[in-house]
Amino acid sequence: MAQNSPGGLARTHPPARARRALSLVTAGVLAAAGVVALAGNAHAVGALGDAAAAKGRYFGTAVAANHLGEAAYASTLDAQFDSVTPENEMKWDAVEGSRNSFSFSAADQIVSHAQGKGMKVRGHTLVWHSQLPGWVSGLAATDLRSAMNNHITQVMTHYKGKIHSWDVVNEAYQDGSSGARRSSPFQDKLGNGFIEEAFRTARTVDANAKLCYNDYNTDGQNAKSNAVYDMVKDFKQRGVPIDCVGFQSHFNSNSPVPSDFQANLQRFADLGVDVQITELDIEGSGSAQAANYTKVVNACLAVTRCTGLTVWGVTDKYSWRSSGTPLLFDGDYNKKPAYDAVLAALGGSSGGGDGGGGGGTGACTATYTRTASWSGGYNGEVTVKAGASGITGWSVPVTVPSPQKVSALWNGTPTTSGDVVTVGPTWNGTLAAGASTSFGFTVTTNGGTAAPVVGACTAS
Repeated sequence: MAQNSPGGLARTHPPARARRALSLVTAGVLAAAGVVALAGNAHAVGALGDAAAAKGRYFGTAVAANHLGEAAYASTLDAQFDSVTPENEMKWDAVEGSRNSFSFSAADQIVSHAQGKGMKVRGHTLVWHSQLPGWVSGLAATDLRSAMNNHITQVMTHYKGKIHSWDVVNEAYQDGSSGARRSSPFQDKLGNGFIEEAFRTARTVDANAKLCYNDYNTDGQNAKSNAVYDMVKDFKQRGVPIDCVGFQSHFNSNSPVPSDFQANLQRFADLGVDVQITELDIEGSGSAQAANYTKVVNACLAVTRCTGLTVWGVTDKYSWRSSGTPLLFDGDYNKKPAYDAVLAALGGSSGGGDGGGGGGTGACTATYTRTASWSGGYNGEVTVKAGASGITGWSVPVTVPSPQKVSALWNGTPTTSGDVVTVGPTWNGTLAAGASTSFGFTVTTNGGTAAPVVGACTAS
């Protein structure tokens, strides 16, 4: 499986995040008075993580460390999600390329970012047949058992106390009608007992993290999901420490959301384990894609032990299935109808309508223009425009790259978190369909030359 593929196919309320309020008046007053620091919550009101938390669940995304330096990526991540899963950075080849020589730098970057924003972290993944360094496959059985248990121990110890759920074993079953185990170095050399051994080892390392089995094409009842079900049932009966089952939920026209999706989640939950949607993406666009996302979210909400959902990526442009546009944000970080549908299903305030009618909310866009420049600074203006429906409020994140600083802002109410200033309306929140308003700001460059990044507009 390719390095950028998901860990799937070969093919409680989050803690408050720090923010500061900018004094608004003039640049001269701000220069004299400075920036006033206040406690509060920096992510957007009505964001996915908040809405899910209100339902007792998390809403996460897969994260790639090498994109965290992209302002729009980081600001969208921080504003919307309350859980992250490292996309590739915790896989065996990434952390133990040579035997007993561990490198956690990339994964640490993601975990540190998440912790700094009050997000949870899912660990992905400890034992998997793919993305294995060559030395693992070359080991004889005794050495392989030792290496597997050592890998689990070392990785889990490094992140102990920082991971809410671990994918201990990933994709151990074949596709098709056999319900058989997949051929892998672990299965072929250690036999059927390797999964149980991995879970027992994991529990000795961390008594508090949830221990999950994770797989794809198990979303409905079929031979593969039946085999996993039988394994989980057996584990629970014999006291093998398994706490949760992950359903990757990669859907497209050839593999749609199954009609028995909710019932399948429920039957696993009835065994006494939590269920999680771990790698959700749904190819398509528009209202059809939105409707499918709604089905998945509603299914999770209907199952008490469905503890959270994770979409496999922030933006379509970095998706492993980018040509299928399967995520909630397009390549320019604009919210898609699927986003609005998910937020509505979670009970949040939609920014673009879910096609259901009667919501009184509409989409909005934000367009940036530099209106003046001088040595050491510039003025910028952002035009906020309502879409086909009227709106009663809006929010726009603006990232000013360090060492630049916003020294004044007008016609908007800002909150800040690091380099991100999230601007909402003062008196100018209500806009009729197609109407627009604007806010402006002055930036002191302090030697910086990069342009600010204006994120997607959120309407209410």
